[in-house]
Amino acid sequence: MKPTALVAGNWKMNGLASSQAELEALANLLKEGGTADCDVLICPPFTLVAAFAAASAAGIAIGAQDCHTAKNGAHTGDISAEMLKDAGATYVIVGHSERRADHGESNDLVKAKAEAVHAEGLKAIVCVGETEAERDAGRTLDVVLGQVANSLPAAATPSNTIVAYEPVWAIGTGRTPTTDDVAEVHTAIREALNERFGAAGEGFAILYGGSVKPSNAHELMAAANVNGALVGGASLKATDFNGIIDAYRN
Repeated sequence: MKPTALVAGNWKMNGLASSQAELEALANLLKEGGTADCDVLICPPFTLVAAFAAASAAGIAIGAQDCHTAKNGAHTGDISAEMLKDAGATYVIVGHSERRADHGESNDLVKAKAEAVHAEGLKAIVCVGETEAERDAGRTLDVVLGQVANSLPAAATPSNTIVAYEPVWAIGTGRTPTTDDVAEVHTAIREALNERFGAAGEGFAILYGGSVKPSNAHELMAAANVNGALVGGASLKATDFNGIIDAYRN
């Protein structure tokens, strides 16, 4: 089964109520641009999930950037997958490198969060990626494949889980690995998924993230085993995000 490509925008800690204008602008650009052979997703901050879900046009899904492992309870400042589902989210990003680095999230915790996402019938986007030091030490595949092995739940399937490879050193820096580098890592991830999940491994979408922009999207999206993009800063402007989606238009 060939994966359905996905172009996802991670807004991180950006966006106010006025940002709904960008959502509406994107919807108009998608309509004007015609059909793209990919799904489109925006993951705004928690404060905008419900409003974006209510306003989102057909063809644009709304997701969230994190969740707690518990369904509810005494967890001040956290949010559950159940709450996100109630707000209208259909995807949740877990294990982003900024969560792993800033909050010390382990593979086990990321897996537990993905399981919480699955329990609500939502799709988990599980992020993996190496730091610059790990890459310079020649440990890219060891690190990334270790994260894949230990962050994905046993019950992961192509319908409830997406893997996103983001080399930490390329996020927001303007630096991008070569397409050969990207293909090498994505192919290794695919092989690991096939080994673990059998034939179903071919159905998992594997996204690339890290300084993706309109000028390099076509080349990156054409690399082997790349099934879409997880986009940071370039997803904040409808025209830039649409320019990346163009990689999936004929």
